[in-house]
Amino acid sequence: MSRLTALLGRAKEILQQEGLTPLLRRGFGFVAGWFFQYGTYYLYEHTLKQRNGADFIPRLQNFTFKMVSTNQEADELAASGLEFRSRDGTDRDRLDKGAIAFCVFVGRELVHIGWVAMTQQAKDAMKELPYAVDFSKNEACSGATVTSPDYRGMGLMAYGYFKRLEFLREMGRARCRAAVAKSNIASQRGHAKLNPKLYAEARYLRILWWRFWEEKPLT
Repeated sequence: MSRLTALLGRAKEILQQEGLTPLLRRGFGFVAGWFFQYGTYYLYEHTLKQRNGADFIPRLQNFTFKMVSTNQEADELAASGLEFRSRDGTDRDRLDKGAIAFCVFVGRELVHIGWVAMTQQAKDAMKELPYAVDFSKNEACSGATVTSPDYRGMGLMAYGYFKRLEFLREMGRARCRAAVAKSNIASQRGHAKLNPKLYAEARYLRILWWRFWEEKPLT
């Protein structure tokens, strides 16, 4: 019920701020997404080596970085006035399942977020694509990355990934895997700054509950 309430609240905001046509367009896309999804992706593997943090400072002044690993920490952020909580409650479920959020704030506004999973349960909570991650061999994965439109092109993608990879290195992990849509050029550029291994291309197709995933190794 809380998720439905959040969706209705968001629909009301769009209607008031943008009008009926944008609301219908987004509503159609949302409903279509329940039935069908198709995409092509690059699969990256980052080696967790030490990097120079000065190479990844974003072109942004007066920002605050926060790592959030529990719902208690998230509640404390919200109580302090920082806008962390999502409308649909996905952040709460991800934190409950062990995923960790890496956040950049400007003032109270959350302008960039990315997630890390060190277990299959956490990866599932992030709703990542079904690429293989061998958590038993100290691998991890990262995804669910979002940058506010007003702050894109400022290096937050590379900075966020640097912070995530540095954390995983300190935790003793060996590798971090991620999937990036072929159409997402900005994300590909952000990954490239960290010199990952592009190990496969993949296709994903979902029709209702039927799913198809295919990887084509590149090395």
